[in-house]
Amino acid sequence: MENSKKYALITGATSGIGYELAKLFARDGYNLVIVARNQRELDSKAEEFKENGIEVISIAKDLFERDEAFSLYDEVKDLGITIDVLVNDAGQGVYGEFKDTDIDRELAIIDLNISSLVILTKSFLNDMIARNSGKILNLASIASKAPGPWQSVYHGTKAFVLSFTEAIREELKDYDITITALMPGVTDTDFFNKADMLDSKAVQDKDAMADPAHVAKDGYDALMAGKDKVISGFKNKVQVGMSNLMPDSTVAHTMYEQQKPKEE
Repeated sequence: MENSKKYALITGATSGIGYELAKLFARDGYNLVIVARNQRELDSKAEEFKENGIEVISIAKDLFERDEAFSLYDEVKDLGITIDVLVNDAGQGVYGEFKDTDIDRELAIIDLNISSLVILTKSFLNDMIARNSGKILNLASIASKAPGPWQSVYHGTKAFVLSFTEAIREELKDYDITITALMPGVTDTDFFNKADMLDSKAVQDKDAMADPAHVAKDGYDALMAGKDKVISGFKNKVQVGMSNLMPDSTVAHTMYEQQKPKEE
């Protein structure tokens, strides 16, 4: 198989969009390095992915801790394998007005969504530059394009991810390396449960949520095509387009109303 000697490393690979992305890479013959916090879940998913006839290495890391991101890179290097594709999928949010939310939890989310992503990107990108080959997919969000009352820190981290990704892409224009941002909207994953967001008006209609498999396919296709970014879903494209035409204060108020708790 064309990709039989290639490796894709995917963080957040045991659930949601990360899991669906891992399935796509496995089906295309990529060997996998899958990363998440729970070793038992990793081992279970590894057995599933191996049914595609590929090698799967599972590494348990808590990427809320910066040192764990550095040690992940070191561990992969010690294995003597080359990462051809890096997928920075792991991320979390926290729901509530900023005056009420827990600062330690928010700082941990910043470390997960930003610091560990930057560490892994820097580490593996330098290897890609040395051989002039590689691909990186960063999970941004349509949240990156709008201020997000009730999720202020999460929206801020995703704005960073999008800006960071687009900046590095320009720096890499003379290399055979591409970096792509995937921008989903509300997707049917465990994200909202982990963020304590189940009471938000934004997540009451399960039928309106995107299928994580469809989001992953959009991101995978954009990555393989070398695109700079992709907004997954027509409705989300329209929402971002409309937001671009409105003052930020209006967008912030709209998001406040969309994301506030449902009325009892």
